[in-house]
Amino acid sequence: MSVTRPTRVEINLAALRHNFQEVKRTVVDGCEVLAVVKADAYGHGVSRVAPALAAAGANLFGVALVEEAVELRKLGIEQPILILGGLFPGQEADVIEHQLTPVLYALDCARRLDSAASDAGRKVDYHLKVDTGMGRLGFRVDRLDEVLPVLKNLKSLNMSGLMSHLAVADEPERTLTASQCDAFADVVATVEKGGFSPFYKHIANSAGIYSRALNGCNLVRPGISLYGGLTGGPFDHPCSQQPVMRFVSQVAQLKDVPPGEGISYGHRFVTSRQSRIAAIPVGYADGYNRLLTNRGEVLIHGQRVPVVGTVCMDWTLIDVTSLPDVQVGDQVTLLGRDGDDIITAEEWADKVDSITYEVFCNISKRVPRVYL
Repeated sequence: MSVTRPTRVEINLAALRHNFQEVKRTVVDGCEVLAVVKADAYGHGVSRVAPALAAAGANLFGVALVEEAVELRKLGIEQPILILGGLFPGQEADVIEHQLTPVLYALDCARRLDSAASDAGRKVDYHLKVDTGMGRLGFRVDRLDEVLPVLKNLKSLNMSGLMSHLAVADEPERTLTASQCDAFADVVATVEKGGFSPFYKHIANSAGIYSRALNGCNLVRPGISLYGGLTGGPFDHPCSQQPVMRFVSQVAQLKDVPPGEGISYGHRFVTSRQSRIAAIPVGYADGYNRLLTNRGEVLIHGQRVPVVGTVCMDWTLIDVTSLPDVQVGDQVTLLGRDGDDIITAEEWADKVDSITYEVFCNISKRVPRVYL
């Protein structure tokens, strides 16, 4: 194995399994779990995460793209794979060959898939997506009367699932989620009255799982909660999630700097005292956000020290004046626990006006993942 630079991401598969079991513990008996592993398992590495979740008991998997679904099949995932983003013209053959289940939200797409399935002598399962208030993908509720008869005539397609998506489930005090759930119950009745018998009915993302009872649904779609990044609440059901990702580097150089000297590009930080500055080989090309300039913190020896100066593409500078025992080679924790302290994805996201999802997904491919 080649030796890489010391900047790496550690993925705790035991924590991943714990978070999955927390979902199983929370949902009612008989409710199945679709593990969302899109975007390379939210930056955690789908090649190791998906098999771990399959072994833990995931009933289905969810991805955004046909390409991601094909990758899962090549990894040996045999469970049904739901393509949450649907498919684009020309991808019908891959859907059929790899026995994928697309989400359908446009009639043109449904017609193309039906034609391709008919030509191949196959019947393809799909989940119908209805927009109950997200305002993104899905057929509008008021269009179902014209949509359902068209779908009924597509004989090579089978509606195996019916779904919608919650817009504000991470804000339990807002009434929209209850309204969406009520609307979805009406949609189920409308679809069944239209002659369909979808087995799966699902609306809950991670926040939805922990924020309310999901009457009438028999499938949930955890994503961010699997990776320990669910925020919002307080929820009706406690969420005992554990962080899965730890992002670390190490001190590459120490430099004693007198008062009044500028640090890094633009000299956005100027020392006000005799300072000891450490350089660590990580930067915004690795996913360490440039907006953490002069506001981020890292952990060394279990203690917090500040990021000083502009975060560079490949380097970040930190002020370790308060820790005189720091040496070249000492580990630096950018995200995760060191001793009794922890830098959470939520803390990091708050500092850069973002969300935990983006923190995880933006960790670059050039940062090696190490699985524990």
